[in-house]
Amino acid sequence: MKFTISSSLLSSNLQTVGKVISSKNTLPILDYFLFELVGNQLRITASDMETMLVATLEVENEGADGSFAVPAKRITDSIKEFSEQPLTISVDAESWEVQISWKSGKLAIPGVTGMGYPEAQKLDQEKTALEIKASVFADGITSTIFATADDQLRPVMNGVNIALSSTEITFVATDAHRLVCLQNRGVTVDEAASFILPAKPANLLKSILPKGDEVIIGVDFDSKNVIFTLPKYCLVCRLIEGSYPNYNAVIPKSNNNILIVDRAELMAAIKRVSVCASQASGLLKLSLTDNNLNVSAQDLDYATSAEDNIPCQYEGAELEIGFKAAFLIDILTNLHCTEVEIKLADSTRPGLFIPVESFSEQESLLMLLMPMMIN
Repeated sequence: MKFTISSSLLSSNLQTVGKVISSKNTLPILDYFLFELVGNQLRITASDMETMLVATLEVENEGADGSFAVPAKRITDSIKEFSEQPLTISVDAESWEVQISWKSGKLAIPGVTGMGYPEAQKLDQEKTALEIKASVFADGITSTIFATADDQLRPVMNGVNIALSSTEITFVATDAHRLVCLQNRGVTVDEAASFILPAKPANLLKSILPKGDEVIIGVDFDSKNVIFTLPKYCLVCRLIEGSYPNYNAVIPKSNNNILIVDRAELMAAIKRVSVCASQASGLLKLSLTDNNLNVSAQDLDYATSAEDNIPCQYEGAELEIGFKAAFLIDILTNLHCTEVEIKLADSTRPGLFIPVESFSEQESLLMLLMPMMIN
């Protein structure tokens, strides 16, 4: 086998595909990339047995088709040092030595046969298949992924729940403290279906989804696996099995105290004041009166305290409520809007965070945060 490829193209794809590889692989072959050459197309595959990512690149094939595996870290570290130039890669069919040549030198890496590399999971015949805009999926994953849990006892909360119905597609993530729900009415299916996408492949998908409203991706899934087909990549992963919690039951319907405030101003105030919050709890207190929001924190152990007043629009009774500063910053960071509407009931019930202006008429985004007890 022998082919020529751009060094920068190869390097960027190796680094992207390499994100799949686990630091604690159960099989030695999983520390390798699988290279498959068919005509002028090169497929580079990485797997951790749960997730498989395949990149497809255009090359100049100068020999026979075939496959081989090469150590992932060694070839990635070697290729990333090259400036943009053509590289010629040849493989000895007997020793599996991989030789990389360029205009001023060459290097050799020991490879192995690709025959033992795990194959991608196959879907059942009774699968759900749809085509969806890449931008819709990117928005859904980006808006929710930060709220996923890392809970060994409740694995269903360690991913993003993606539900399809005859009226919308819904992306939901929660860790029992925060909940994020994004709905898009532009995607519908005839029969309701859902799956829970684990956090690792969700983050991978977020990084490889192409930009632009016109790009369409394929999503095929059954009860155990999902396949995402992108223009240059294919991501196959095992789903989290189980029933997602009934999140609608925890979303309050009667939060009548309504605060509208500049998102950037509020986030800046929280960052200033949270420096003096308790290191153990990170408690931040919001005190609401007529058109004024007081943000305060104190740490009795170190005798520090801080407060900041922000002008706002507020309709409701005077109210004090506590939130964890880090969670507030996460929510405000992922609300891409100028002003945020915060709906509150009392100091013991969750607050709702909603962007005042929406970037799409078909999308609606809601974030929920559980309060903390104020001593």
